[in-house]
Amino acid sequence: MSEIACSRAPIDPSRLQAMMDELSTFGGGPDGSMTRLALSKEDGAARDWLGRWFARNSFAQAVDAIGNQFGSLSMAGANAPVVMVGSHIDSQPNGGRFDGALGVVAACEAVLAVSERFKAENKLPLCNFQVVNWTNEEGARFQPSLLGSSVFAGATELKWALDRKDGDGVTVRQSLAEIGYAGKDKVAIPSALIELHIEGDKALFEAGETFGIFTRFWGATKYRLAFLGRQAHTGATPMAERKDAVLGAAYLIADLKQIAGEHGLDLHTSVGRLEVFPNSPNTVPSEAVLFIELRSGSPDVLAEAERKMKLRVEAAAEKAGVTYQVRAVDRRKAGRFAEGLIALAERTAATHGEAARHLDTIGGHDAVAMSGVCPSVVLAVRSRDGVIHHPTEFTSAPDQALGTQVLADMLYAIASEGLQAVDPSGTAA
Repeated sequence: MSEIACSRAPIDPSRLQAMMDELSTFGGGPDGSMTRLALSKEDGAARDWLGRWFARNSFAQAVDAIGNQFGSLSMAGANAPVVMVGSHIDSQPNGGRFDGALGVVAACEAVLAVSERFKAENKLPLCNFQVVNWTNEEGARFQPSLLGSSVFAGATELKWALDRKDGDGVTVRQSLAEIGYAGKDKVAIPSALIELHIEGDKALFEAGETFGIFTRFWGATKYRLAFLGRQAHTGATPMAERKDAVLGAAYLIADLKQIAGEHGLDLHTSVGRLEVFPNSPNTVPSEAVLFIELRSGSPDVLAEAERKMKLRVEAAAEKAGVTYQVRAVDRRKAGRFAEGLIALAERTAATHGEAARHLDTIGGHDAVAMSGVCPSVVLAVRSRDGVIHHPTEFTSAPDQALGTQVLADMLYAIASEGLQAVDPSGTAA
């Protein structure tokens, strides 16, 4: 790309692509799919690969107690501010190769490019850099999502997080030990955090644009709710005597769709996972556990949706002749990312001829968890057809390079001008 040649800290697109290709071998399938669940053997192998990259490029690795993996490049001295960049490398089951992984690889390449530029100029930066790979961002194996970043930010208690269990009863604590990432390092909150991610929506793709900035993030309320019935024979038991837990779940799932329709584009609802016991084709289910999500950019809409959902739960249980039990509730507030970082991303993108469209992120990102403790932002590059969490998820090599180059130039600006580049008013935390 011609823009890269005139950048302040030119990246190496071929080096970036080679890293993406290598990382994709850990859990990748021949159809483009990716199954690299948090703290699985595939995740452990990918972490080892990243650690070897850190060592080859003189990044000092640290791993904290929840398994967050850090690679630090200290060029400015021990007391200098730290700018953190990165994302996550865990995936959904049968997901895509770019969600999260691009953000980690881009962080490595961007920091390396900036360090090479400063060495070529024979000067010292005004900040240090830290690449991060967060633990269990996806929430596919362990719930809730954003687990590692939430512990790091102090929003979630460490012991509680380590005790989370997957569907087989294996804890986070056990899994960290099994793959060798039960760390003990203490890592400080950075001065700023920048995350690059695929958009996972169609706005950029349909507009024919490459680059955007997530300026606002939606809130989420997540329930794990069980309908409780009575196990019985599907043949011998009269219909009127059945207490079918899945029937209660079915009523509620339909009601949740209706609730979303009552709020138009301001609310998303889903039941993405259903666990049935005993899960036999000729047994009336005695238990159905629903993983329910309500998402909105409006706290008022989210609260109203939850109120409606509770009423529908009662009605569904009564209609099916079963009872119910709330087993867990997780909440994430809606909010905005740091204005100073948004402005810096706009200025930097403009030097590459990019409009930097402002976007909402409905899905969660680790930068959301971190936004409460340091200035944070998520940059976005387009996804073909808006696909995410699917094997056909795709972001082209030129688009990956463009996003990584904008990231590198933002880091170069901060390293050259200090935190003044992030917040010219001087009010940044």
